[in-house]
Amino acid sequence: MARRRSTERHTFFPWEKRGGILRRLKVHEARPFMLVAVVLSLMVLVGMRERRDAGIRRTRAAILNVRAALDAYLAEHDGACPPGFEALVNERGTDAPPLDAWGRPLRLLCPGRDRARYDVSSNGPDGKSGGLDRIE
Repeated sequence: MARRRSTERHTFFPWEKRGGILRRLKVHEARPFMLVAVVLSLMVLVGMRERRDAGIRRTRAAILNVRAALDAYLAEHDGACPPGFEALVNERGTDAPPLDAWGRPLRLLCPGRDRARYDVSSNGPDGKSGGLDRIE
């Protein structure tokens, strides 16, 4: 019995080509895993950014609380600046100086820059003094 050659021709789309290195490596079988990896990495990046933003919001809230205490101190002491947060802590009866969201103490500059009575700031997430991510 003689074998007949198939005269039927196949038409392939570009993504259905036979052979090729990607097909030999079976990349098409790894696509679901790559998709999961991409989604997880995006979730990690969004989580890191949200954690940083939450720290910034918490530090700004701490600065607002300190500003209220400083305004009260200035009103009680005829506009005299406190020598540091220690005087503010002793005056208000709290047990510790104010900290930012990353556990570092806030900075007090009295008198402040640009004719301000005082400046309260944090070094920001990186902790470097005078960095671009400082919070005032």
